[in-house]
Amino acid sequence: MAKAGFWAIESHTIRFGRDGRWYADDEPIANQRIADLFARHITRGDDGGWWLRIGDERARIVVDDTPFVVTRVDGEPRTGFRVTLNDGSAEPLVPRSLAFGDDDVLYCDVKHGTHRARFLRPAQSELLAHVCVDGERFVLPLPDGAQPIGPAVADRGA
Repeated sequence: MAKAGFWAIESHTIRFGRDGRWYADDEPIANQRIADLFARHITRGDDGGWWLRIGDERARIVVDDTPFVVTRVDGEPRTGFRVTLNDGSAEPLVPRSLAFGDDDVLYCDVKHGTHRARFLRPAQSELLAHVCVDGERFVLPLPDGAQPIGPAVADRGA
């Protein structure tokens, strides 16, 4: 008898897309509870690859861009901002880590600087509503002064 766990998905390619959705063999995973479970259990292996680890079970996965996406932004310039990630966690935005990547997509550091997160469009729109233009650069006003938002630096490890 087969052991319960990932044996049923090991024969499929599990992928976390740039759009913040999970896929099995390029078909969206429609069950939100499974997608939420996967989002909370993604890890990077010693080999640099991405894995789902739930208990003693694990399965290699593909991550198209970043392992986390920003799904929501709360706050305002006067008090600072918090980002909510696809794994359900929320944390203070690290303004100095903000950068634009390809196609003008916004990224920031999350998880104590150990990962980059890609902003989904609604979250990016929420934050950019507060951004101003200062000369030829974009800046985010904050309690400690304006934070410039520049182009993404070379990959710091998703």
